[in-house]
Amino acid sequence: MLGLWRKIRRTGRVAEAAPPRPDGERPEAARRLGGSVQVRHVDAGSCNGCEVEIGSAFGPVYDAERYGARLVASPRHADALLVTGPVTRNMAEPLRRTFEAVPQPRLVVAVGDCARNCGVFAGAYGVVGPVSEVVRVDVEVAGCPPRPEAIVEALRKLTGR
Repeated sequence: MLGLWRKIRRTGRVAEAAPPRPDGERPEAARRLGGSVQVRHVDAGSCNGCEVEIGSAFGPVYDAERYGARLVASPRHADALLVTGPVTRNMAEPLRRTFEAVPQPRLVVAVGDCARNCGVFAGAYGVVGPVSEVVRVDVEVAGCPPRPEAIVEALRKLTGR
């Protein structure tokens, strides 16, 4: 914490300047969103490691909102789903219903190795599979758990900012 105060005193800023625009192809649906995306988070069965990093990504240091991404409380208000964890048997149908509740054009971001390929939970009895076996995935974020910078980079691919 002392290092943060020294940085603020020296630079006058809490966060670093924004990095350059993300490289790579944006999903077609992301191009139609106009530079901002409303995000609904869905925990499909994670260990909560990714949730801690998502909290950091939207916190004051990484501040994903400055790139046009905002968390919302309802899938009906969302443009994208941020899904964490392998999809468990109990969460497969709620995830499908949440996906269907998001208006078109809708995007899905699979956050973490568990959401991408079941990670350490692969082959477990209560696991249906990765997110891509239940709903269509547009962007994947690797890591166990992924760093907040990687989550913000994925959200920047959606907003183009």
